Amino acid sequence: MRPVRLVLAGLAAAFLVVTAAAAAPLEAYGKLPTIESATVSPSGHAIAIVVTDGEQRTIVVKELASGEITLRGFVGDHKIRNVQWAGDDHLLVVASNTSNAFDVVNGYREWFFGSVIDIRKKKLRPLMGKAEADLSAIVSIPVVRMYRGEPMVFAQGVIFSGGRGLISLFRIDLDNGATRLVATGEPDTIDWVVDPQGQPLAQELYVNGTGQWSIKVKVDNGWREAVSATAPLDRPILLGLGRAGNSVAYAIRGDGGAWTWREVGVDGGSVTEPIDVDDAQGALRQALDGRLIGEYALVGDEGRYRFFDPADEKAWNAIVAAFAGSRVELQSWSTDRRKIVVLVDSPRDGPRFAIVDLIGRSADWLGGMYADLTPADISPREPIRFRAADGMALSGYLTLPRGRPAQKLPLVVFPHGGPAARDTPGFDWWAEAMASRGYAVLQVNFRGSDGFGASLLEAGYGEWGRKMQTDLSDGVRYLAAKGTIDPKRVCIVGASYGGYAALAGATLDTGVYRCAVSVAGPSDLKRMVQWARSHNGAPALRYWARFMGAEDAADGVLGDISPALHADRVGIPVMMIHGRDDTVVPLEQSQIMADALDRAGKPYELVVEKGEDHWLSRGETRLDMLKAAMAFLEKHNPPS
Repeated sequence: MRPVRLVLAGLAAAFLVVTAAAAAPLEAYGKLPTIESATVSPSGHAIAIVVTDGEQRTIVVKELASGEITLRGFVGDHKIRNVQWAGDDHLLVVASNTSNAFDVVNGYREWFFGSVIDIRKKKLRPLMGKAEADLSAIVSIPVVRMYRGEPMVFAQGVIFSGGRGLISLFRIDLDNGATRLVATGEPDTIDWVVDPQGQPLAQELYVNGTGQWSIKVKVDNGWREAVSATAPLDRPILLGLGRAGNSVAYAIRGDGGAWTWREVGVDGGSVTEPIDVDDAQGALRQALDGRLIGEYALVGDEGRYRFFDPADEKAWNAIVAAFAGSRVELQSWSTDRRKIVVLVDSPRDGPRFAIVDLIGRSADWLGGMYADLTPADISPREPIRFRAADGMALSGYLTLPRGRPAQKLPLVVFPHGGPAARDTPGFDWWAEAMASRGYAVLQVNFRGSDGFGASLLEAGYGEWGRKMQTDLSDGVRYLAAKGTIDPKRVCIVGASYGGYAALAGATLDTGVYRCAVSVAGPSDLKRMVQWARSHNGAPALRYWARFMGAEDAADGVLGDISPALHADRVGIPVMMIHGRDDTVVPLEQSQIMADALDRAGKPYELVVEKGEDHWLSRGETRLDMLKAAMAFLEKHNPPS
């Protein structure tokens, strides 16, 4: 897309009259985003963009002053999870793949690997290539710190000792790849904090069996416990460096269910009073040194950024005002916070990336996330509010097919995953694709959803397959009573927990839907809980049991809400789509459901996507999933 100059003092959008036209092809929605991410260099001189042709990813580096492309390469189908600058001359790239490449118990999982790109030399090398670690994989996203005047990468790798893998901290020189082990983790270490001077500051520990959590801080003769808690279910969250750089920030859930942010000093000081944040869900950090400088929260339908520095707050408010009518998300900023990359999600144009220059009071469009979509291809999306049958207030989103009156429409119920997650306002490629084919699309933040306070989340405890399910069909009845949809033309489509909900709609909450599509959905909950425990330990069992209302994996209640055990109730066509490399919900779960349906003589289709993970990360298989699901919908619930 050609750059468009925007004057921040008086940004205006030209609204065009859009006439009815043929819908864009499914490829325009279902292939990988044209731009996946964009990040500005520490000095603000250049920007690194991950672009795709729908399948292959390419990293492009562009000088902002001249427009010159200084790097274009490293093309491939690698699943890039993060790109960040490490100084002005290097890029740090984190990718993942699914494998059992190491001699590790339950080693078949998504492994993360780091690479360093030398922009001047246009060379790439493995991040941990010279490390003393026992695995070449890394545990989390690395951080960059200035160490003795030079940017260095600090990565968490694994060292085996006494039969256990210890998550340890390594420092990597960007120029020559020299790697040094700077701190060895304890058996229960799960994360590290590095201070602005490039020294290990704190480590987070968690004992899976007991739920004992703690933060230890560095002292002259070793490590001292600074704060601890017993949290077998809601483990506190290490946020990283605190506001001044000599403290550690963390989030802890109180007795009332609300999360509170606190800091603990590393100099022997006590835990601070709660940090004044507004229902915070994400931490904002200073580029390079990692200090906490603000917080982000999605409150209802409104994304809120709050900065501790009034100057930062004023600058951000000016940016949001400049893109009035759109949702604005912070992506990256320079060290001086004067060059800022934002994702602007317009109801008319969809999501687009822009680089904002606060000094020049201008912005340049970098391009659309989905470049093949025009305003005519984007359907209107609106928040809705209704009450469940028991009176609980619920919310969600309704995407309506463009150019059709909102009366007696065919409907797709599209529940989110999690279940402790939520649907959000703004562009949703999957919902938009379904709406483009003539369907209204309903997304409900059912009880058990996160991000709306403790009351809605906790209302889902023990309601898996019960009220969490009927919240969806209550939404159908609400829209039917308004005359918006035709209750005889409703299907359900979902992924992960949403995939379970689709199967439950065919087996447990029958009579509502005329077809169901499950993508990576659990079907046999006893097997699922046993698998989760063997792969992820006791916390996984506790998480699942909380929502399912089960005491343990042997609890008979799991059978009551397992779709595979009720296949004889199915009276509608069912499709299951599953990635062979899924490490969150194993392919076995869809195969179990298919076998149950086969024994019961019920109609079904099973599509196995080779090489695909739980998140539909590959362009080819993501599009294949969308095409298969839409063909199934159009066959069993024609849009017209």
